[in-house]
Amino acid sequence: MSSVAEKLQKKAKRPVGTRQVRLRLVYVDFWSMVKLSFLIALAGSIVIVVATALVWVILNQTGVFTQVDALLKDVTGQNNYSIMDQFSLGQVLGFSIVVGILNVVVGTVLGAIVSVLYNLSVRITGGLLVGFTNN
Repeated sequence: MSSVAEKLQKKAKRPVGTRQVRLRLVYVDFWSMVKLSFLIALAGSIVIVVATALVWVILNQTGVFTQVDALLKDVTGQNNYSIMDQFSLGQVLGFSIVVGILNVVVGTVLGAIVSVLYNLSVRITGGLLVGFTNN
C-alpha cells in the first residue's frame, strides 16, 4: 500500500512543459515615461545631495580643509584667506541642491524625448521583441 506522501512524490515527478512567450513592445505611454524619469531623476538628485554632504563632512573631520588652508597660506603669503569661506557646508549643499534640481528637470525632459523618439522609431523598426519563458 502506498501512502499519500508517496503518491504526491510520484505526482511531482511529472515533467512540466516549458512555455515560451514572445511579446513585442510597440508603444510607450508618454506620461508614464515622464513620471518614471522624474522619479529616477529625483532619486538620483537625493543621492547626489546626500553624497556631497557626506564627502564634505568626511573631509572636514579628517582635517583636509585645514591642511589646504595651511598650504595656501604658505604659497600665497596671505594669512587672512581661508578655504572655508568658499567651501562651507551651506555653500556646498546649496550648489549641490541646484545641481540636483537641474538634474531632475533635465532627466524628466530627456525621458519625455526618449518616449517620443521610441514611439516614432517603432513605425520604422516594428518595436522591441522580448521573450519570456515559464519554468
